[in-house]
Amino acid sequence: MTVSATQVARRPHHDARATAIALILGAATILAVLIALGWLVTKPLAHHWPLSAEDGVNRYFAQHRDHALNGVSGFFSTIANTTSAIALSALAFIVIRLLTHRWTESLFVATALVAEVSVFLVTTMVVDRARPMVPHLDTAPPTSSFPSGHTAAATALYVAVALVARRHGAAWPVWLLVAVPCAVALSRLYRGMHHPSDVLAGALLGGLCVLLADRVVLTDRLRRPGRR
Repeated sequence: MTVSATQVARRPHHDARATAIALILGAATILAVLIALGWLVTKPLAHHWPLSAEDGVNRYFAQHRDHALNGVSGFFSTIANTTSAIALSALAFIVIRLLTHRWTESLFVATALVAEVSVFLVTTMVVDRARPMVPHLDTAPPTSSFPSGHTAAATALYVAVALVARRHGAAWPVWLLVAVPCAVALSRLYRGMHHPSDVLAGALLGGLCVLLADRVVLTDRLRRPGRR
């Protein structure tokens, strides 16, 4: 079967449209999951264990604060705030492009972050959850406590970078990057900014966005011959 020049020219446009549709549908599915979880956490399950024990966790961290831990938690909290996340994501995008000499892996990381931010913002508009009732070490942003945006952003960024590095033959210690979002999650609990379920939801959000970007952008594009 011969393929006309017109059909060949249409393929990139068709591929881009199919990718966009898959990403939108995937992000919508993740959004639905997060909103459903937010409803469960703030409504029917709010006063049932283990959610009923969350205040005790936040009080424990607040009661065991000291100067050294304040500094360490402040560092990990800062590297996952909006400004730092944007700067680190841009740096990762450029470095990955220079090292791999193609756009696919860089687009994968960018897509994971864009999907995470989009779902996070809409979720916080729908789910209204107050911050923990303990002294806060940071200024509380106007968004809902559910989910933790810091944890979600750190998970999306560092897990995505770890996956790219591993696919290109990096040694197993590259998975230590996953410790960064764990440290961010603990710092948000320690600093009184989130409930435990908030950071778990943030990790879930970031992980699902990485999975979506992997399936739609990374795996699918690398399977196509000649894709860069």
